[in-house]
Amino acid sequence: MKLLRVGSAGSEKPAALDADGNIRDLSAHIDDVDGANIGDASLATLRAVDLSQLPLIDQAERIGPCVGNVGKMVCIGLNYSDHAAESGLDLPPEPVVFFKATSAISGPNDAIEIPRDSTALDWEVELAIVIGKDGKYIDESNAWDHIAGYCVVNDVSERDFQIHRSGQWVKGKSADTFGPMGPWLVTRDEIADPQDLSMKLEVNGESRQNGSTSTMVYQVPFLVSYVSRFMSLQAGDVISTGTPPGVGMGMKPPQYLKEGDVVTLEIDGLGSQRQLVRT
Repeated sequence: MKLLRVGSAGSEKPAALDADGNIRDLSAHIDDVDGANIGDASLATLRAVDLSQLPLIDQAERIGPCVGNVGKMVCIGLNYSDHAAESGLDLPPEPVVFFKATSAISGPNDAIEIPRDSTALDWEVELAIVIGKDGKYIDESNAWDHIAGYCVVNDVSERDFQIHRSGQWVKGKSADTFGPMGPWLVTRDEIADPQDLSMKLEVNGESRQNGSTSTMVYQVPFLVSYVSRFMSLQAGDVISTGTPPGVGMGMKPPQYLKEGDVVTLEIDGLGSQRQLVRT
């Protein structure tokens, strides 16, 4: 299934795409696309619904972040060896784990707002894992059972805040609108191999990132298991798994986003995003 949330910010209603790509209202069946409704049993019930009989939603309506009420957004840094190299950093011996504030989460086509004093606004197309079942100390062989599905995330980053303002990366990762997520939560049964998905990002129509999840250093089941060693995972949590090369910081000279730029990104099978950069 492809689940999504449609409507104005803070008032989104649950929806799904039918076989013809129409958006259908799921409000009669679930309250939201969130941790309470994306476990295996809940998804099985939703799959039995005849989507063609549900009310249509206008395609022009705003699409919100594909998961509501996210408890935590965990991010993995430097998970592509070629991205680590372009950043001038060594490949870490274990995954780099950091957080993005949940207040940064926005819809896939919402504008990216330039924060005050920003000088180095950057982009990162990423595959995100959406947790569907609570767990801790999860064995890697059981990790799939804890995954509801996948979505696209743009891990928007302010590099000056991240690198030069001392402390943790979270400073450069958590401004409002720094977490466009969606358009869809694609359930895991629809993605045959999450390690074989093409990833693309353009700025003003010019290619910046063109990679594949096949080059991730630490792969999906390992990351679920690894993160669960340090914190429990709850249904509705999101793990963003890192970005391939092509970020602005790695260009020579570095190039960053400015007001009026348009960022478009997509991952094979997971849909696309489009964001206008504005103050």
